[in-house]
Amino acid sequence: MKMSMGRMGARWLGLAVGSVALAASGAADAELGQPAPWEFRLQEAASPVMENITWFHNFLTVLIFVITLFVLGLLVAVVVKFNAKANPVPSRTTHNTLIEVAWTLIPVLILVSIAVPSFRLLFLELDIPKADLTIKATGKQWYWSYAYPDNGKFEFDSLMAQDKQPRLLGVDNEMVVPVNKIVRVQTTGADVIHSFAVPAFGIKIDAIPGRLNETWFKATKTGMFYGQCSELCGKDHAFMPIAVRVVSDQEFASWVETAKKKFASAPDSTFASAAGAAQ
Repeated sequence: MKMSMGRMGARWLGLAVGSVALAASGAADAELGQPAPWEFRLQEAASPVMENITWFHNFLTVLIFVITLFVLGLLVAVVVKFNAKANPVPSRTTHNTLIEVAWTLIPVLILVSIAVPSFRLLFLELDIPKADLTIKATGKQWYWSYAYPDNGKFEFDSLMAQDKQPRLLGVDNEMVVPVNKIVRVQTTGADVIHSFAVPAFGIKIDAIPGRLNETWFKATKTGMFYGQCSELCGKDHAFMPIAVRVVSDQEFASWVETAKKKFASAPDSTFASAAGAAQ
């Protein structure tokens, strides 16, 4: 039995409405600082850099959509207007000054409209302002070590915790930073190349042995924010999460005092720590 056009249209309409509702519910259930089921957009921004990345991403999406529709319209017009049936005698026109100027000038203007905000965003990411706090993140197989040289020079390891949520992202010792402060993150690798990435902060930078890279972020919201090593670094690459806890100034000062005592026996050098772990 063939389905009527009305029933088929109603079914497609129901499917479209259900898809929109499912996407909306996924966005509503999204949690700050971590991925969410059915998430199709970037994570919610929690830093000025990520806010700019999100804006640029949305701007490019709209621009690409408009260009795609324009090109589709041209293709449809060509198929309809210039087919053999509509034009039994084809035109012999070879040049059109207006069209040639347009197809040269319009792409240039589009590229300029992309380049200006792109360079502005790149400058924002690379120009590190005066830092309120410096943290050294050392990638190791397969965990992270964090050193706080400005707060008593203590250091600790951060390993994935099997009994913590979210799964594969919870750690035993989080990196703790104060809210609304400029945090400079220096990265290096103790063995192979790793990559320090926290999507909500808009940061991703390689941790390379023998080299010190740096990036920065300013967390504008308190809470837990998660990331992962984003460089294939060995068999346990998938189990190398990054957890950053953003707290108030008072909570951070209290945590620093506790951390000084808790991690007082930690080695001064991250490379010494790596050597000890290897033995």
